[in-house]
Amino acid sequence: MQIEKHLIDEYNHPLAKKHQRNFEHIAADINNLDSILKKLVAFNVAIPSWALGTGGTRFGRFSGGGEPRSLEEKIEDVGIIHALNRSSNSISLHIPWDIPDNATSIKQLASQLGLHFDAVNSNTFQDQANAAHSYKYGSLHHVDKLVRSQAIEHNIQVIDYGKELGSKALSVWLSDGSNFPGQLNFRQAFQRTHESLQEIYNALPNDWKLWIEYKPFEPNFYSTTIGDWGQSLLLANKLGDKAATLVDLGHHLQGTNIEQIVSLLLMEGKLAGFHFNDSKYGDDDLTVGSINPYQLFLIFNELVEGMDARGMAHATAIGWMIDASHNVKDPMEDLLQSVQALKIAYAQALLIDTKALKAAQQDNDVTLAQEILQQAYRTDVRPLIAEAGLQAGGSLDPIGAYRKLEVRNNLIKERGLKTIATGL
Repeated sequence: MQIEKHLIDEYNHPLAKKHQRNFEHIAADINNLDSILKKLVAFNVAIPSWALGTGGTRFGRFSGGGEPRSLEEKIEDVGIIHALNRSSNSISLHIPWDIPDNATSIKQLASQLGLHFDAVNSNTFQDQANAAHSYKYGSLHHVDKLVRSQAIEHNIQVIDYGKELGSKALSVWLSDGSNFPGQLNFRQAFQRTHESLQEIYNALPNDWKLWIEYKPFEPNFYSTTIGDWGQSLLLANKLGDKAATLVDLGHHLQGTNIEQIVSLLLMEGKLAGFHFNDSKYGDDDLTVGSINPYQLFLIFNELVEGMDARGMAHATAIGWMIDASHNVKDPMEDLLQSVQALKIAYAQALLIDTKALKAAQQDNDVTLAQEILQQAYRTDVRPLIAEAGLQAGGSLDPIGAYRKLEVRNNLIKERGLKTIATGL
């Protein structure tokens, strides 16, 4: 299924006058309006291939119908999302859940929909069919060199798939760790992980990056071999300039100051990018901005400030991607909501009076500094988001258009009610 541009235009038409009033109201108080709109138009967030099916928990999974049965259908779904919001122009593949059998035809389909391929993601947290060795006790940190070699070879194969698709980064998340004290030697496990990653790093093309993700717990609950940003950064520094730390918002203990982590990684030139989601308790993988939108705004404040300090292009200098699991929502609506939340936080951060904030910080004026931040945060920037989407050829209200055009019902008609997305 594809959404024709004229259908979006028809949906926008009755909304145009109200949008114009709202947009003019906020635009009157913005000095650098054109610059902000250009940045919002350029801002795009990659959609992960695994997020297009209904997610689940270890207790169960409830399909919503019309799920993509193949990689081609997943690409079509991302095409629908991008047609509506004009901010989702890439797809991130998870191997082996979504192996491109014919890279040429897959790239052609993506190109027809205005898409390209973002980072490719490896999987050594599950045993794969016909694999000689199990990852029950880890992969890159495993005590058995044969297991480590199998995991290394898988990552190199993922790089090869990515090269065929035009990707430029390999994203690695390891579930390696332990559940009980004494189960493994921490130091030796870390050393083995470094040695394994070094082999993978050496297989990277010159223009590629290695993104190293971290997580404090789950599925192992006593230790995780790459458990926090410091361990990821240590590995990235040991490996070389092509390695950097990937931040997943859900991969932190409660109360962690993620915005400070982001600031320091940017300062060191070691922020690879993001897996965006939200959480109440742990790695909940909830819709971006659904629990703590203020934290998201504060993260984007550090991003804008830190990237500007280094002269980095906001849209392309690091990786932007959603990583969420949708148990009770239509996955495509969830993704549309998530991208919208990211654009809102980004737009709010762009509105911060940075000169006034720096002056308040220099004067130790704590109250004024807070007021400056919250003035931007409390601004309703949705008209700016809508205008940027309109200028890019998208919908003024992507979720409204999605429902008006009955996208899910049409997908169910095409694919069936009982379909299950690949990789789930």
